[in-house]
Amino acid sequence: YPGHPGAGGGYYPGGYGGAPGGPAFPGQTQDPLYGYFAAVAGQDGQIDADELQRCLTESGIAGGYKPFNLETCRLMVSMLDRDMSGTMGFNEFKELWSVLNGWRQHFLSFDSDRSGTVEPQELQKALTTMGFRLSPQAVNSIAKRYSTNGKITFDDYIACCVKLQALTDSFRRRDTAYLNNIRSFTPFRTSLGHDRS
Repeated sequence: YPGHPGAGGGYYPGGYGGAPGGPAFPGQTQDPLYGYFAAVAGQDGQIDADELQRCLTESGIAGGYKPFNLETCRLMVSMLDRDMSGTMGFNEFKELWSVLNGWRQHFLSFDSDRSGTVEPQELQKALTTMGFRLSPQAVNSIAKRYSTNGKITFDDYIACCVKLQALTDSFRRRDTAYLNNIRSFTPFRTSLGHDRS
């Protein structure tokens, strides 16, 4: 996936599941991520967007940046919610953690003054280094959509990456002949949309 670490980059292929009450695979209780996950997961071993927000805040993955807002957490859950339950299990959380770390490293490379923001004009380069190939018009539209006071915060950058990843995945599903084109771009333009509160 664009923006997803490559081989050896920490991708967790899944199959770990399990409820917080006991390890689902050998060594799970030694996994430092499991502690963050188990602290907020319910009896079912799943977390929703509210719990994900708490988990990510407690884990400190945002570093010195402000914690993720709830809408960004909803986007993250939906990105990995393959069973459409509105929640994620431990294996999905580990996958998200890996992806977030990759996106965070990209953001840090463009936030040279550590202000917690990047300039909209840097967005094209940032997205290109992550493997997204977008027209200048698309990048301009994205920058307008995700910038606040002319700057893009870490939270908004992650929300943008989640949306772009979802659009890329949707595009691949529609591009059944692998021609790198589809007949209608409308669902994708709409998905970038103006649905953020």
